[in-house]
Amino acid sequence: MRKRLGMITPSSNTVLEPVTSAMLHDVPGVSAHFSRFRVTEIALDEAALDQFDPSVMLPAADLLADAKVDAIAWNGTSASWLGIGRDRSLCEGITARTGVPATTSTLACIESARALGAKRVALVSPYTDDVQRRIGEVWTKEGLKPHAERHLGLRDNFSFGEVVPAVIADMIRAVAAEGADAVVILCTNLDGAALVAPLEAELSIVVLDSVLVTLWRTLALAGGDVGALARWGRIFQTSAHMK
Repeated sequence: MRKRLGMITPSSNTVLEPVTSAMLHDVPGVSAHFSRFRVTEIALDEAALDQFDPSVMLPAADLLADAKVDAIAWNGTSASWLGIGRDRSLCEGITARTGVPATTSTLACIESARALGAKRVALVSPYTDDVQRRIGEVWTKEGLKPHAERHLGLRDNFSFGEVVPAVIADMIRAVAAEGADAVVILCTNLDGAALVAPLEAELSIVVLDSVLVTLWRTLALAGGDVGALARWGRIFQTSAHMK
């Protein structure tokens, strides 16, 4: 049975669309569809935080619903610094308006870490010092206090997509050396998905890329077979428990 997955996408993101489409290339009957709203920078000032107001995100979900998608994901990690309640409320709002089940990247990251029983979770991101500190506080409240972290100090969202995979891989190796048993690549505009399976084999740890786990959770929410993507990482050998 055909499955259509709707993805709400930050306007300046250049990674998640090609990566998601590449992952689904060899999965018959599953397609991803994208709807954008304006996001240009990640910071804690009022203007940057206002980018994620539900009033500008929900219309993007309405447009995806026109394509009769089976599930909708906010394919971004903003709740990691805004608070997890923001994403839970957003999902409720999307479903109330469209009748379509919804999820988000941050919820997928947290659920995937729990599903794999990770105890020492490390966070790798492109963000600034203050955003990374806020993320640590938010994740700690969810019972996932970061064991280690690396971040790049960037603010401009477009620039995240220009970070080469070798830099991301080095950050993952660094936190793994500090004893992490799972590493979350926390940003849907970092080109890390193709690193996951090779680094899981090299380091004997779990690697959870935000784009990758968003697809995992959205496909499961739509009733699709996540095992069809098993070559992309350990998480696809694990069931997503939808609430």
